Amino acid sequence: MNGIRRLAVLTSGGDCPGLNACIRAVVRMSLHLGVEPWGVRSGFAGLMAGELDALTSRSVSHIIGRGGSILGSSRSAEFSSRGLREAQRNLNELGIDALVVIGGDGSMRGAQALSAVGLPVIGVPATIENDVWGTDMAIGVDTALNTALDALDRIKDTASSHQQAFLVGLAGEKSGYLTLMTGLAGGAEVTCIPEVTFSFEQVAEQVADAYVRGKQHCIIVVSEGAQPDIQSLSEYLSQCEDETGFDVRLAILGHVQRGGTPSAQDRFLGTQFGSEAVRRICEGNAGVMVALDDGELVYRPLADVATSIKAVDPDDVAMAEMLAR
Repeated sequence: MNGIRRLAVLTSGGDCPGLNACIRAVVRMSLHLGVEPWGVRSGFAGLMAGELDALTSRSVSHIIGRGGSILGSSRSAEFSSRGLREAQRNLNELGIDALVVIGGDGSMRGAQALSAVGLPVIGVPATIENDVWGTDMAIGVDTALNTALDALDRIKDTASSHQQAFLVGLAGEKSGYLTLMTGLAGGAEVTCIPEVTFSFEQVAEQVADAYVRGKQHCIIVVSEGAQPDIQSLSEYLSQCEDETGFDVRLAILGHVQRGGTPSAQDRFLGTQFGSEAVRRICEGNAGVMVALDDGELVYRPLADVATSIKAVDPDDVAMAEMLAR
């Protein structure tokens, strides 16, 4: 087991469904391999503050179906400066030999920073935006997508009843993946994401075209990082209602997308990733992130993950445009 006696796990960044399934797998696989598991409270902020507790098998009972993170999470701007030194000190004082970091792209950069100073670290991708490079899927994406689709279906019922255009705001500050997939699976008429340039006029033309073609509604899904932003789009389209034919309404899903009971897929993916992370690091392989590639578990160097940007599939973008008509 490469001399690992104690292993800590933390969740960082935005929460998502499936984190607890991953924590559970990390703890129980560690115990199975004879390693003592510890939990870090409140992400990297807790790591800097020395907020760590020993965990047992019973510590993670009945959590596989719970949303959020039993360990808590945070975003810590201080970690990249004084945080590394404090983290190393606290881990050394407790005799922690290795660390599993569960989170999004910012968390993977934090994991890489720790790895670069010599700490055995392994990353696990978990974010509803699915913007971590190197993996087809991250923990939390499937549940968030189904949550967004459920909301979109309900909104479409109301939009059709009143012949309205609805702007629906979805998560995705840098990546439009969740919005694009929701638009494709939910049959949206317009999809606005950060990766694709668009104008007020272009959106208005698409809305007007939907009206002319006899549609009873027009659903416009918009990522939070899209430009123009959803508030500006709403104001513009509200001024163009006579030209587009639709009354305009606005619905921003916000944090509703993050919470809730994880789907079967997210429970399984969290369990799979967590178990593999512990196996991998106990075999002496650190400095990588567990990833999914075409259904197979693979491992990506944290140095590559931390410096690469994941792009949406242009074929999916083209398909969304073609099927919107």
